[in-house]
Amino acid sequence: MFTKKDFADLGQNIVYLKQVQVDDLPDDVRQQAGDLDTLFAVHNTKGEQVALVASEGIATHLAAEHDMQLVTLQ
Repeated sequence: MFTKKDFADLGQNIVYLKQVQVDDLPDDVRQQAGDLDTLFAVHNTKGEQVALVASEGIATHLAAEHDMQLVTLQ
């Protein structure tokens, strides 16, 4: 298991996904989500959210487009 420091030491070109329930988001974001129940927050190694996307596929494409490596956390 990685600590926050271990994760930060991996580098700045790494992002991870966190599944987010649309019901837990602010009203304006929920309206933009349409019929989706779940979105994916993309976070950098500092834990900062850098994007909110509709699918893992979009997150993968976005990461590649910005020369980032998308990793899975367990």
